[in-house]
Amino acid sequence: MKQHGSRILTGTRIRERRLALSRRQADVARAAGISAAYLNLIEHNRRPVGDHLVLRLAAALEVSATELAEGREEALIAALREAAVRLPDDAAPEVDQAPELLARFPGWAGAVIALARRADGLERQLVTLSDRMTQDPYLLTTLHEVLSAVTSVRSTASILAEGGEIPPDWRARFHANLDADSLRLSSTAQALVAYLDSFDTQGAIYTPQEEVEAWLAAGAPPVEGAGDLASDAARALARAHLRQMEGDRAALPDDALAEAAVDPDPLRMAARLRVPLDLVMRRLAVLKPAGFEGAGLLVCDGSGALTLRRPAPGFPLPRPGDACPLWPLFQALAMPQTAVANLVEAPSGRRFRTLSLATRDQPLGTGGPVLTRAQMLILPEEPGSPARPDLLIGPACRICPRADCVARREPSILGTA
Repeated sequence: MKQHGSRILTGTRIRERRLALSRRQADVARAAGISAAYLNLIEHNRRPVGDHLVLRLAAALEVSATELAEGREEALIAALREAAVRLPDDAAPEVDQAPELLARFPGWAGAVIALARRADGLERQLVTLSDRMTQDPYLLTTLHEVLSAVTSVRSTASILAEGGEIPPDWRARFHANLDADSLRLSSTAQALVAYLDSFDTQGAIYTPQEEVEAWLAAGAPPVEGAGDLASDAARALARAHLRQMEGDRAALPDDALAEAAVDPDPLRMAARLRVPLDLVMRRLAVLKPAGFEGAGLLVCDGSGALTLRRPAPGFPLPRPGDACPLWPLFQALAMPQTAVANLVEAPSGRRFRTLSLATRDQPLGTGGPVLTRAQMLILPEEPGSPARPDLLIGPACRICPRADCVARREPSILGTA
């Protein structure tokens, strides 16, 4: 599915093609089955363009849909915007000037994108190595062996350094122990170095869920080909996500959502469209219509395990399997069918609006188990928000700098603030 960044220039392309054909807006709009006012908003990049509408406009303008849809420059614009939102608030880059920066200074734009991706990779390395240090049985055993050998060498060397009368047979025994322990330390250290050298931390994906999330972020290409996803488990998850997105799109088409998105409240949108709120939340996170460009979505099951992460720019996320217990997502599990709105603040100082909702289902009927799922829609802070947030949240305890958090369960590796 396209990201909003890939639609930034679509309206411009539509307008340029229409003017090249000397066609009136009203004529093109009538041929595409939309109003002239809506086409005017599209041409000024103020409304999103769904796949079906692109096809209709392409037919009306006698051009292929590919020429009106996204190109490589939109992906670069989206990457520039993502790099911008990672900066501290006081940096305040002109995000709306990203297309002009790319057009006028492509080299500098490429350098900014490369540096942002390198910073993201280094952050992933830090978290991954921390996980490895705390959870890898082989590494823990090897480090214990190194510490044991060092302690033994230190103890023997201390006895020999004290001087005094040591019988020759005991001195020879100490020397033999020192030799054996130093050999053990040397071989263990060499094995540890070799093991760490073989560990690739350059942005690798380690779980099927991470693989699928990266695939979704890249635009969700077809999964039938052998080169799309690396593992069978990831392909199965990807197909399930595609079925979910196709079903959601059939229940709430792009055009209907885009027209309703003039209202910033998803709850009112759901009432106006007469569709479930959880459907509107999922579609907003996928389509990202005007006013919801920075939308993200987290989904968890009844156990609290995250089953999908569509990150909002700047929102702190850990690796799968870990999370902040203060996220409103988990609070919603205790209040099914109740929409919970919160203003949250990340450790960086960035604030987000969140809307959380838990739903329950019994797919096997009244005699079957009750399945609970919660969703949290993440949106940028609106102007005029309250001075104090509802919650101070983080990514996960191990990589969260909040020292005084009442929900902390383990020390942070990043220091405290």
